[in-house]
Amino acid sequence: MLYQTFKPSIRLAPYVRFFWALEADVARGEEFVHRSMADGCVEIVFHYRASFDEVDGNGNRTFSPISSIQAQSTAFRRFSTNESFGIFGAYLYPYAIPRLFAYPASDFTNISPDLESVFGSEGRLLEEQMISSFDNEARVEIVTRFLENKLSISTRELPTIYHAIHSILDAAGDIRVVELASEHGLSTRQFERKFKELAGLNPKLYSRIARFQAATQHKFAGVRDLTEIAYACGYYDQSHFINDFRQFSGYTPKEYFWSTAEGTQYMGS
Repeated sequence: MLYQTFKPSIRLAPYVRFFWALEADVARGEEFVHRSMADGCVEIVFHYRASFDEVDGNGNRTFSPISSIQAQSTAFRRFSTNESFGIFGAYLYPYAIPRLFAYPASDFTNISPDLESVFGSEGRLLEEQMISSFDNEARVEIVTRFLENKLSISTRELPTIYHAIHSILDAAGDIRVVELASEHGLSTRQFERKFKELAGLNPKLYSRIARFQAATQHKFAGVRDLTEIAYACGYYDQSHFINDFRQFSGYTPKEYFWSTAEGTQYMGS
């Protein structure tokens, strides 16, 4: 299994956290299952080698698009393949949707439209170019040109409230909404409305997901003491710690930290 990350260009750095690629060989008769957990950011995903099915809680399968926008999400999803695969992704801040694509971020929450349905023939051409590329360095160049072009033709400027998204991520969700609203000279209600337009989620839920994501990273630092993890991430109530993990990952904290959780095989490398 090979997992790589690539830095965005200087122009895209305010909108793209990083690019990534994952490749793995799957033996005949075996299955690879990826669990996508709740996330406050957005991914543009391309399956350039093989394809995946999405598997629901009853085991029913639906075909996952070759290319799609995996928007900010509040629940986990499971994807499966029986083939050796290659995936490329662009990991974006949620406000990249209104800034680059001229849609409110809230229009995409918990959905994953294919690129053609969002961008028309332009999306189909991008998919074809990404699939036919010889390596991931070329894919970085292709998607960079696409996003920089979107940035060039966009006339929408971001309101300063987008800094609140960074504040929440930097604080791993341990920050009060009323403080953020005050920093931006807004009432709590005004702040929540404007924040949701840019992030697709209300700030309280966004903070919960950021805190959950920060907690998951302790797995790759070798930390196994659940009480220590909960306290370090601001979970002062064990029930909140357990409930967030169940909602956002489908696991209890014990299951996540003490087993080989789906979708974590390549993380922390």
